[in-house]
Amino acid sequence: MQFEVWAPQAGRVTLQCDGATRALERDPERPGWWSGQAAARDGSRYGFALDDGPVLPDPRSRRQPDGPDGLSAVVDHGRHAWRTPDWPGHPLPGAVLYELHVGTYTREGTFDAAAARLEHLTGLGVTHVELMPVCPFPGRHGWGYDGVSLWAVHEPYGGPEGLKRFVDRAHELGLGVVLDVVHNHLGPSGNHLPRFGPYFTDTHHTPWGSAVNLDAPGSDEVRDFLVGSALAWLRDYRLDGLRLDAVHALVDTRARHFLEELSTAVDALSADLGRPLFLIAESDLNDPRLITPRAEHGLGLHAQWSDDFHHALHAAVTGESQGYYADFARAPLAAVAKTLTGGYFHDGTYSSFRGRHHGRPLDRTRVAGHRLLGYAQTHDQVGNRAQGDRLSGLLADAPGLLACAATLTLTAPFTPMLFMGEEWAAGTPWQFFTDHTDPDLAEAVRRGRRREFAAHGWAEEDVPDPQDEATRDRSCLDWSEPEREPHARVLAWYRRLIALRRRLPDLTDPDLAATRVAYDEEARWLAFRRGDVRVAVNLGTGAAAIPLGTRPARVLAAWEPVEAPDEDGLLRLPGRSCVVLAQS
Repeated sequence: MQFEVWAPQAGRVTLQCDGATRALERDPERPGWWSGQAAARDGSRYGFALDDGPVLPDPRSRRQPDGPDGLSAVVDHGRHAWRTPDWPGHPLPGAVLYELHVGTYTREGTFDAAAARLEHLTGLGVTHVELMPVCPFPGRHGWGYDGVSLWAVHEPYGGPEGLKRFVDRAHELGLGVVLDVVHNHLGPSGNHLPRFGPYFTDTHHTPWGSAVNLDAPGSDEVRDFLVGSALAWLRDYRLDGLRLDAVHALVDTRARHFLEELSTAVDALSADLGRPLFLIAESDLNDPRLITPRAEHGLGLHAQWSDDFHHALHAAVTGESQGYYADFARAPLAAVAKTLTGGYFHDGTYSSFRGRHHGRPLDRTRVAGHRLLGYAQTHDQVGNRAQGDRLSGLLADAPGLLACAATLTLTAPFTPMLFMGEEWAAGTPWQFFTDHTDPDLAEAVRRGRRREFAAHGWAEEDVPDPQDEATRDRSCLDWSEPEREPHARVLAWYRRLIALRRRLPDLTDPDLAATRVAYDEEARWLAFRRGDVRVAVNLGTGAAAIPLGTRPARVLAAWEPVEAPDEDGLLRLPGRSCVVLAQS
């Protein structure tokens, strides 16, 4: 078997494989690369020693059986017998995504246990599962954003074979699978890349320290490393798309941005495989160039998360106004209306949270609505709260407001995404948890978390200890909830809305400019039109009289009993309620 590694600063590289040691040779055609042959098979353990240093795992390791610091293992992807070899894929337009954390979707916290619960999602009506990161990280339980070994799979979840079984089961059920990948930082524990080469640079800095090297000397190989990892997930695990974490932290001053290079490679692989593949960015930039096609001088990503829609919706239903909610909370229904029709709220406007103007307008004639993901909750927006409280906890006494949030999310002109358990108003929180094996790092994370929230008035004892196993356990979904009230009613409402979205073409029309919105900030109602469909929500406690203009003919779905509008087109909607109507 051929082994190779990029180690441009090493004077000598030794391969250790299944207890045997041999020196690698410099590759005369690729500067900085070392290669050599050794007997190996699927499962063989190996690593590389640079000069007189210790044996380290392969930067391109496909498997880390003993965690990030252990030896790598050979993976023969050809050994897996796929049950869905002809999977055609699902395109992003018309999709409904479901964000899922493998470690807390079930109490067992494995791919196989999660796969056994996928029929719940087909019954719900979603089209894609979006897995949070699955690269190896220290310990057993964690969010996954401190992963290393960007080509490998966290062993406690089930390793490479477990992920393949999960994807196979999802595809059997007609579900696409999207994976969250982190290119903007690694580690801090188990990150051995700096020993091999200039994977990071001090030219730029990020919240996690030195930036990934995308534009300094040696960056050609680093970019190839990241692109190769992305293509490996899509090809070897037959995934349908990738979510790219915090792309605003990918600092790149080269003429051709890394994201353009990545989108070009993914589109080429899609054409080669004959099935749709897509890239979804998480971005804080509000820059439409991210999701503008390359032919139109954009970076060619296929979609991005829309935090502006979330912030406007959250402020509208909760009344929260701290931090980045401040600008949205001044006139929350106006903010919701602006995002429904323009995509971004901050499109060059002043952001008080940032202390500067922010964003750039979307050209609604060039950017389709499905390129923005709309959501009421995500792992970030729940888990980064001090106690990980969901909307269902914040609005425990107002289930109608939960129904309104779901209605706005699932009938908006965006690609909707749900966070696991949201669909039944889960009573479990989703908290920040880690399992660092380094005691110093564990204590630093614990203190840092509590210090962060102490600055906002939280007592130390009220902020869960990330290292306490009970914090993870509290975050696991309770699968007995969907079968009992009040959860069952919320679940039925989500199913009804998704079924309407799949049945009515007007609800998947991506034309942002065609959406018409009216609202009354004081009366707390908002209504919008998408083709022949009318949607109205009343966030106030009292009944509202909402002028719809033309008279819709029938009620398609209503949270509380409601009559179709009178001949004058006036809809009388109960407080904290919502309705979807059809014109014809």
